[in-house]
Amino acid sequence: MNEELLKIRHSASHVLATAVLRLFPNAKLDIGPATETGFYYDFDLDHKFTAEDLAAIEAEMKKIIAENQRFERIEVDRPTAAKMIEESGQAKFKLGRLADVPEGEKITMYRNGEFCDLCAGPHVDYTKRIKAFKLLSIAGAYHRGNENNQQLQRIYGTAFASKEELEQYLKQIEEAKLRDHRKLGKEMGLFTIVDRVGQGLILWKPKGAIVRQSLQDFILELLRAQGYQQVFTPHIGKLGLFRTSGHFPYYKESQFVPIVEREDMAKMAKENLNVSQFEEKVESGDVEGFLLKPMNCPFHVEIYKSDPHSYRELPVRLAEFGNVYRWEQSGELNGMTRVRGFTQDDAHIFCTPEQLDDEIQGCLDLVKSVFETIGMRDYRVRISLRDPASDKYVGSEENWEKSEAAIRKAARSLGVEFSEEIGEAAFYGPKIDFVVKDVIGREWQLGTVQVDYNLPERFDLSYIGADNKPHRPIMIHRAPFGSLERFTGVLIEHFGGNFPTWLAPEQVRILTLNDEVIPFADEVFAKLKKAGVRVSMDAGAEKLGAKIRKAETERVPHMFVIGKKEAAENAVSVRSRIRKEFEGSKSADEAISLILSDIASRHLPDNY
Repeated sequence: MNEELLKIRHSASHVLATAVLRLFPNAKLDIGPATETGFYYDFDLDHKFTAEDLAAIEAEMKKIIAENQRFERIEVDRPTAAKMIEESGQAKFKLGRLADVPEGEKITMYRNGEFCDLCAGPHVDYTKRIKAFKLLSIAGAYHRGNENNQQLQRIYGTAFASKEELEQYLKQIEEAKLRDHRKLGKEMGLFTIVDRVGQGLILWKPKGAIVRQSLQDFILELLRAQGYQQVFTPHIGKLGLFRTSGHFPYYKESQFVPIVEREDMAKMAKENLNVSQFEEKVESGDVEGFLLKPMNCPFHVEIYKSDPHSYRELPVRLAEFGNVYRWEQSGELNGMTRVRGFTQDDAHIFCTPEQLDDEIQGCLDLVKSVFETIGMRDYRVRISLRDPASDKYVGSEENWEKSEAAIRKAARSLGVEFSEEIGEAAFYGPKIDFVVKDVIGREWQLGTVQVDYNLPERFDLSYIGADNKPHRPIMIHRAPFGSLERFTGVLIEHFGGNFPTWLAPEQVRILTLNDEVIPFADEVFAKLKKAGVRVSMDAGAEKLGAKIRKAETERVPHMFVIGKKEAAENAVSVRSRIRKEFEGSKSADEAISLILSDIASRHLPDNY
């Protein structure tokens, strides 16, 4: 987001707050930032906002913009800021936000018209610079994003520099609603989420399992070609393992509560420990326990470490479709794209320093192959680096410099645009993330490649070099899909549920025109089934038009229509879901051969 758009959106959030206070003077304000897609503001108000309220607020915003109010920046000291907040009646949340401002940092307020807010800016000069905006929705949001805090009402909006850009974005939103993977997943019978099992935990239904298995088979082909070995690891591990790796307690807020052995639980119960004392014992290691694994890497490290290695054996490439578990707040869960339990197409490479560049390149080639196959050719690369001023990273300065240099070199080799983001690296190493643009222009962070000098150090990994002495391997983490759940959710929306033939849960449907042709239709069905094609038959009494509409609604990519003429000629009339027209009569064997070729090549039609 460029600076000018940031100013417009941030200013729009202040106009939103101004309008809400005009219409609902008792509202208490929390925070209202600009975002990548627009802006929002959080409110505490007994009255529940409605769609009618949203329309009234938007109308009031237009009046404020027409007033052409000036955004005035006011620099104040901390006591003055506190006094201004108190006098505005907004002390409930704003004083806490004031306390977030570090000592010695400038404190600024911004005033437009009658509204004055604690804010670092930036803003446009006058409200008339906000030429194209729209309020979009109302949602619940916890204060500071913590579900233990008070729930507030969040109003979302968006703003652009021009009305044309706004219209284009609103059309994209409407298209996204039609493609929503939660809606399509239900309609197509791909997956379900039920409270009895738990929010954020995906139940893959038979049709969804076919899509998942097809994706796994695809990536396994690529892995075998690159010399990966498949492994399997447990869903839980001892806390000591994750203490060594640094995941516990570093990722404490993103992990499920540790599982403590019954004897230790009983002992602590007798000691009448409170929750904080219990957690302190677990975190200090006085009490051992287990953790639902948030990452697969410590397990792969232990597999590598279980055998001695020579430099001649390296690189060692270990791959797993490993289930991991992260504690996401309920308000952040979103169908398949934000979950609490997911399966990573995870792999870890242990290599020598001389092999590092080639191994990173192999990982990048793998990611690019995935994107090319599914038709996501428009992507950018984001490099996540360490913030030298932060204490959240482990390892030596020297190792970080070497790993970041390797990541930058690899990114340059891709020949695509890339950006660098300071402070976004994993605690053990920098990474390359692929941000992919889907068919309607939305961006998704999918594949990732990370270089890690630190876990091999923490686990004391080694290999015997050509000098017959122990040396430290370098570790690469990589996941082309990211997670099967998120990747599948993105694919559902990217394709609008219209999967290419190789991914479609049902690849061919045979439509009969009358009962007389059913024996021949059964023969064609049997041939398709024997060839491994996912096929069904609609031999009902409905007219052909109704059968075609049903197959298209259920997103079946190919239809074989059989009437008396086709049966007599040992042929089928082929209809494609994509082209929505008959492609002529073909012999049954030729039609089946074409379907098999389509599946084997993972063909993606030009108009996908």
